[in-house]
Order: sequence, then structure tokens, then C-alpha cells
Amino acid sequence: MLLTLISALVISFAVTVWLLHYAHMHAHLTYDAHEHKGPQKFHAQSTPRVGGIPIFAGLLVAALVSSSIAPIRWLWWVIFIVCLIPAFAGGLIEDLTKKVGPRERLLASFVSAGLAWWLLDARITYVAVPGLDALLAISIFSLLFTMFAVGGVAHAVNIIDGYNGLAGMVVLMMTAAIAYVAFKVADYQVLAVACGLFGATLGFWVWNFPRGMIFAGDGGAYLWGFVLGVLSVLLIERNTTVSPWFPLVLMLYPVWETLFSIYRKKMLRGQSPGEPDGLHFHMMVYKRLVRWMIRDPDTHVRTQRNSMTAPYLWGMTLLTVIPAVLLWSNTAALMWVALGFVVVYIWLYRRMVQFKSPRWLVLRKNSWHERVAEQLVRHQRKKHKLRTQKDIGTPIDTNTLQ
Repeated sequence: MLLTLISALVISFAVTVWLLHYAHMHAHLTYDAHEHKGPQKFHAQSTPRVGGIPIFAGLLVAALVSSSIAPIRWLWWVIFIVCLIPAFAGGLIEDLTKKVGPRERLLASFVSAGLAWWLLDARITYVAVPGLDALLAISIFSLLFTMFAVGGVAHAVNIIDGYNGLAGMVVLMMTAAIAYVAFKVADYQVLAVACGLFGATLGFWVWNFPRGMIFAGDGGAYLWGFVLGVLSVLLIERNTTVSPWFPLVLMLYPVWETLFSIYRKKMLRGQSPGEPDGLHFHMMVYKRLVRWMIRDPDTHVRTQRNSMTAPYLWGMTLLTVIPAVLLWSNTAALMWVALGFVVVYIWLYRRMVQFKSPRWLVLRKNSWHERVAEQLVRHQRKKHKLRTQKDIGTPIDTNTLQ
């Protein structure tokens, strides 16, 4: 499995380098210009948003390697990739054309989930909830619920993909957790796919964080979410010792973010859940907690502030990933973990919205966080052979930084 991971990492890394090196040839298709304003635009310069391509390439190579050295039939991998294509293609077409809406992308992920239910037997039939389990014993309800769950996870990952390194590291944590549990129960198909996804994601992520040289885009986000969703379903359906609440708790941050956003938009603000706004949890962290040099127009400073947001959300993710890994077979304990996370999320979100953020979380001027960040910015300026205002006594022309 290590060879599968390394192969996916190398290919993903190499394809990302190729995309960046020849960016001038595809910029008219792949770039997300920073001049395009919107409630969910926080990058400081034009950036390619086709990181899904190297991730998909890495996963393909992982399929070739694992089918040749592991007890996994190549036909199973072919079916898996076929199921993945609608979700990935829907996102990638949006990255290239900017003409595929969220409803169409969600429907594409539903199609992928339906194919997985049919062709891979990725079926949710038990969730440890009385009444619902009886319905899931009926095939049509199982199909609809599986499509909703897997498609919902794909859409949820896309929602949290807003800052440099955020979604990529969250996916790495979740994939590692699934790989660990798959190893414990000797499910080598799930383990092989998890290793491939981990390597492919890592090969892309090193270019995405902290400088944001390339974005995963909708193609990458929907690929991540679909693969995580299907692996979770396969894991709990094949292995009765794995709690059905393990994947829910593992992915609770993006899932709850999506459910809470639907409630907030529809019930509190009276707007369509598909309409973008600037009030997602990760955006509130950026606006209320990452207060370092908030009005500085310097491109390097803005990029640095963008990257400082992700670690806050990594911490939120660990609040569920660690308990999920430790309690993967204990349904009752996982239910309590889920409840605790929801309480913490709502409490912190409310504090941020009311401008009452906990002071120990706020990244302010003259804090130790700022000193570290300033050192990073100085390093970036030195790399571009620029001097600070203190060195030459005159302001820097910010246009030269772009």
C-alpha cells in the first residue's frame, strides 16, 4: 500500500508542476481571476483552479499500481472510476467554463452516488437509528438515502474549500482515519483507495499551502467528497464492527457546516441555500479571528492572512477526527462526540457573529502569531529582492508585488 501512496503522490506532484509551468498556455480557461469580486473570493492574485486534474491523475495511477500488487481486481477499480466521473466532471466543467451551477453539480454527485450504489454495492442499510433502519431495509429508500448522503458529503467538501490548504488538509486527516480503520478490519480495497487518495491529495496540497499557487476547484472538491463518501459506505457495510456513526463523526465539520448553512440561509435569512454568502464558519474565522494586518494591501500579506485561516479549521476538524479514530466501534460514544461538536460549533459561531470572539483565539497585532507571520512575509520579500520601508525609507510600490 505504501507503493500505491507514493506513486499517487509523485504523479499528482508532477502533474501540478506541469500545470504551473505551462500556466500561460491554459490561463484563459483555468484561472480564477482575483479581480472577480464575490462573497467567497479571498485570494490576492489570479490562480489556476484545476487542482482536481492532478488529484484525479494520481488516483488513476494508484489504481494501476494497487491492482498489480494488491489483491484487488482491476475491474473493481474501473467500475470505481466510472462511478466517480460524473461528480468529478461536473466540477471540472465548472472550473473551466464557470457555467455549471451548484444545483447541476449536486445532481452530478447524486448520479455518481447512485452508480456506486448499483455497481459497487455501496449501500447504506443501517445507521443505528430506530425507525430509519427499518426504512433502509427497503431498496428504494436505501438508494435515495445513499445518494443524499454521498452526494451531500461531496457538496459539503466543496463548501469548506475556501482558503489555502483548508480542504486539502481536512481531506488528508479524514483519509488517514479511514485508512487506519480499514487496516484494522483488513478491508484492503478501501485501504488501497484511501492510500491512493492520500498520496494524490498530498502531491497537490504542497503547492496549495501556504502560497496558494493552485486551487482544487470544484472538480477537486467533488472528487474528494465523493471518494470519502463511498469509502465510508463500503467500510460500514462490509464490516459490522465499524460503527455507522464513525464516518458521520469523522466528517462532521463539513457535514454540519452544510446543514447549518442551509438552516441559516433558508430559515433565518429567507434566501436560497444555493446562493453564496460571506457567513460560513471559515469566513467568520477569517473576518473575526485572523485580524493580523487586516487592511494591508501587500499581496504577500494578504496571501499570508489567507493561509493563517486554515489552521483554525484544522483544529475544529481534529475535534471529531481524533475521537472517531479512537472510538470507531463505539456507537454510543460517537453520538455524544457528535453532540459535543455541534454545541461547540454553535457557541463559537454565535460568539464570532456577535463580535465577542474569545480573545485567546484572535490573531492580533503584536501577538506572537504576528511576529511569526512577519518573519514569513519578510522571507517572501527577500525572495523577490524587495526592501521594506524601514530599509529605504519610502513606501513599497505594491504593484511590483503582483
